[in-house]
Amino acid sequence: MGRLPASQADALPAADLIETITLNGQRQYIRAVIEYAARRVRVLGTTARPSASWAIQAIRNLVMDLHDADCRARLLLRDRDGKFPALMDEILAEAGIKTVLTEIRMLRMNFIMERWVQSCRNELFDRCLVWNEHHLRHALGEYEHF
Repeated sequence: MGRLPASQADALPAADLIETITLNGQRQYIRAVIEYAARRVRVLGTTARPSASWAIQAIRNLVMDLHDADCRARLLLRDRDGKFPALMDEILAEAGIKTVLTEIRMLRMNFIMERWVQSCRNELFDRCLVWNEHHLRHALGEYEHF
């Protein structure tokens, strides 16, 4: 799979949910989105208990951010993870964004997001001891800016 045409890349952010474990043994979930054209990453939030309401609020915040940034996203690429409730797709549809699901075990369909996840694991989580959720948010903010 090669580069996307610019007209498609401008309209296609991709989302993923990442898991990590902090030093205090708490599993943390990170919701992130990347804009393909700009390669801009947005960490939408972290939580120890990913609930439907948390995921929905993260998507609402994303829709507002994209609107404020005058991003003309028409599609959102994501995997088939069960932690993406159907309500998220409805919120996106109301904003004029269609959800595109990747095929099962086809990481190359969402290659830019998967590459960012791998980079985040290798460059951040493998090199930084994350104490707790607060420290995780700070570290992700720095990495997102980087």
